[in-house]
Amino acid sequence: MQELPKPWFDIEGYKRTRIKEAEFEANIAEEFVKEGLLRNAAGKAFQAWKALLGAMLVDIRGELLKKYPGKKKLRGRKIVEFADWLIAIIPTSYMEELSLLLGKDVNLVTKLALALHEYQYNGADKDTILSPFRTDDIAKENILILIDEIRSRLKKI
Repeated sequence: MQELPKPWFDIEGYKRTRIKEAEFEANIAEEFVKEGLLRNAAGKAFQAWKALLGAMLVDIRGELLKKYPGKKKLRGRKIVEFADWLIAIIPTSYMEELSLLLGKDVNLVTKLALALHEYQYNGADKDTILSPFRTDDIAKENILILIDEIRSRLKKI
């Protein structure tokens, strides 16, 4: 198994790998939908979007370096730019904020991905307290929308 290139070593290699990861995860998500494994499909669709978001963030690295100055200490005493760490990790807590930098359309898709992330852990909830989706069918439609959005963007890259 090949290790994911780190943006602080090879930014273009990182981008290429994240694009491949997005394609792979979207394909698995679609297969899980076909098998009725909707919560697993939601997780894979979320991972696909997160990978694609990482690839898109590479294109605005300069902006990220200005917005997020500073360093991040990694295990093994390696110190990297905080912006590069954000590109590599894409913490869930930063996803919406980072997506805003890529435009409102990316932000709206990120909101969908985050809703599916909640569904992955909590399932459907008719009262929408633990999950934004009242039924599995509603979640399924949203998973398919996210997969379609990912594939559409991958074709443009």
